Amino acid sequence: MSGSCRACGRGPLTAHLEVRKDTGFDLVATTTSYGVAPDHIVRCRACGHMQVAAFPGEPRLEESYAEVSEAAYLEEEAGQRATAARALDRIERHVTGRSLCDLGCWVGFLLSEAERRGWEGRGVEPSEFASSYARDRLGLEVEQGTLGTADLPEESFDAVILGDVIEHIPDPGAALDRIAGLLRPGGVVYLALPDAGSRVAGILGKRWWSVLPTHVQYFTRSSLRSLLDRHGFTVEWLATAPKAFTVRYYAERLEGYSAPLAALAVSMAKSLGVADRLVWPDFRDRMALVARRREQ
Repeated sequence: MSGSCRACGRGPLTAHLEVRKDTGFDLVATTTSYGVAPDHIVRCRACGHMQVAAFPGEPRLEESYAEVSEAAYLEEEAGQRATAARALDRIERHVTGRSLCDLGCWVGFLLSEAERRGWEGRGVEPSEFASSYARDRLGLEVEQGTLGTADLPEESFDAVILGDVIEHIPDPGAALDRIAGLLRPGGVVYLALPDAGSRVAGILGKRWWSVLPTHVQYFTRSSLRSLLDRHGFTVEWLATAPKAFTVRYYAERLEGYSAPLAALAVSMAKSLGVADRLVWPDFRDRMALVARRREQ
């Protein structure tokens, strides 16, 4: 069972799918479409945060992440690096030091961009495929593992980055506590993640493209602020966070809704000569923020 709300700490959700008036949660959706969630999604009445009704066990999650291999992202390297550069532009406005840790760094494009800019970076990535690529192809210092298993020195980083990571973590509060210990005094955490409180998420509901088998948290802007505040962080900046991909990539993603529509979109992009053009569509359903560790 999920127990209490992972954002504000209230609850409880007493048992799997036992969402009654006395639990503090409402059933939002049973997910069977686009990307199936690992369990039904419930919403906290107190803060609006959404999470799965029952979290998968850590071993199951870690095993599934270790086996992930997504070659399509390698083909989108230019867009991934452009997105990383934009994130680094923002982080550099908030810190003067140049030591960072990228948790869930995937194949390391952000770390690679950071090193080009004079950062000293370390990465942690659960996927065997992605962590090996980062080490062997890009020469980066990347450990295969998770935040819970990685050997990271305390108070050693000016910035810790979680790009599309916190929505995968069953206990994000414990993760933030660990991150606070990794940061130097005055250090910041940069988060990028889906915005479940966005208009697009509300309209699409359970067919929103961010409803995925490994997403167990569905943060809104307010519920994420609540979580960060409870764990000693002050939000300094928050905005939408579009990603750069080729037109072809976005067109192919339509297959989750309609294979014929995706094929038509790809064909049209090719015929117009824009299939390989980088675009930054802002659906306003993805957010990024910088939060600073408060001194005790």
